[in-house]
Amino acid sequence: MTLRRTVLAAVAAAAVCAPAAALAQAAPQFFRIGTGSAGGTYYPIGGIIANAISCPPGAPCGEAGGTAGVPGLVAVAQATQGSVQNVNLIQSGNAESAFSQSDVAHWAYTGTGLFEGRPKLERLRFIAHLFPEHIHAVVRRDSPIRGFEDLRGKRIAIGLQASGARIGSELILEANGLRAGRDYTAEFLNQAQGTERMQDRGLDATFTVVGYPAAAFSEFCARSGCRFLPIAGPNAQRVIERAPFYGTGTIPRGAYEGLEEDVPTLTVGAVWLVRDSVPEELVYGITRALWSDVTRNLLERGHAKGREIVRQNALQGRGVVPFHPGAERYYREAGMLN
Repeated sequence: MTLRRTVLAAVAAAAVCAPAAALAQAAPQFFRIGTGSAGGTYYPIGGIIANAISCPPGAPCGEAGGTAGVPGLVAVAQATQGSVQNVNLIQSGNAESAFSQSDVAHWAYTGTGLFEGRPKLERLRFIAHLFPEHIHAVVRRDSPIRGFEDLRGKRIAIGLQASGARIGSELILEANGLRAGRDYTAEFLNQAQGTERMQDRGLDATFTVVGYPAAAFSEFCARSGCRFLPIAGPNAQRVIERAPFYGTGTIPRGAYEGLEEDVPTLTVGAVWLVRDSVPEELVYGITRALWSDVTRNLLERGHAKGREIVRQNALQGRGVVPFHPGAERYYREAGMLN
């Protein structure tokens, strides 16, 4: 009798545990991507990539199933203040991955540049270069401001406190002899907040680092009219000497309504970083999904900047932080690394 009860108890336990095991097996694995503010480019691109690399439990995975995502993965794009907050989120474990300007990533990892004297954020690892970002120095179309010399004494939005946009804005303004508090009043606002204040004439200019076309500027230029201050010549070179990750580029005519000429400016790469503790197999699958044909189509259709996220540029700026082993394995197998 005792043996029979023991067997029945074991069968009952197995019946209870089997569904639990099945549920555990089907439980999704969540993966956070820190992006930026809703009016910029990081956030919408992050949403597209999160959708592309996801394949929730029960969904068909593989390119034939409509997604090239990682089986069981649910990726989520989170709005943040931008690059500086993002690298700290990865370091602290409050995000598995995030986007960052390449200069911010390198300075944070090495404790150099504008991160001099701070603890090194040594848990950052490289997945891919995504696209170039452009310095936007924007004023109203009817503004009397024509160049940097006209910004003295003005009110300028330079990005949120924990953003790479703020770092880039301050670099460029300092290269033009302008320091916050002494030569201009700095407002720590994102693109959407800055353009709203400019429309109400509560600000004179908005600076940021973002891939064009950025939604906030598209809306502002269509609604109120805008102009972009050119950044070229010796002033641009002074920024590049201080921050070698910057290069020269152009915001092309037609990128925003009313922009009739190309505008010379500076660029810096946007990179996708991941925490060193994320498993190699998972990052390998994510990297493979990122560069699949299905993801390519989603990026082409989803955002103008998505067309610039191409595999042949994936390794630009790869030295900003070390590779994650999973990403490195993908690139080696793809013949992109020796």
